[in-house]
Amino acid sequence: MTVPPGWPADVRPPGAPDWERSAVAWLLDLCPPDYRGYPVLTRRPVALAWVASRHVEAALEGARRALAGVRTALSDAVEPQALTALVETLETEVARLLGTSRAVGLVEEALRGRRHVPRL
Repeated sequence: MTVPPGWPADVRPPGAPDWERSAVAWLLDLCPPDYRGYPVLTRRPVALAWVASRHVEAALEGARRALAGVRTALSDAVEPQALTALVETLETEVARLLGTSRAVGLVEEALRGRRHVPRL
């Protein structure tokens, strides 16, 4: 069973035993803890993937907005070294969230029944 580039390491390949269970666990880890208490999300993996996608996109938007405004907002309150470290941290977080967004999309597609066909 092959998975596309960007497939999350914690999610078993589609078709493997318990792959949907591993997808649900991974998706829930991306969402606020309270989401675990909503049966519609825990019992409907496609719905969970859709909601998780929106949650990750919102986090990405927040990280991008923080990155865009951090120098202006904190230059008078944080020493230059710390400000540089914060910018680097936010850049790293944006990159991480971009990868996570792609991974959630891949999992959602697989949950909808689409299978990856490797290209030659």
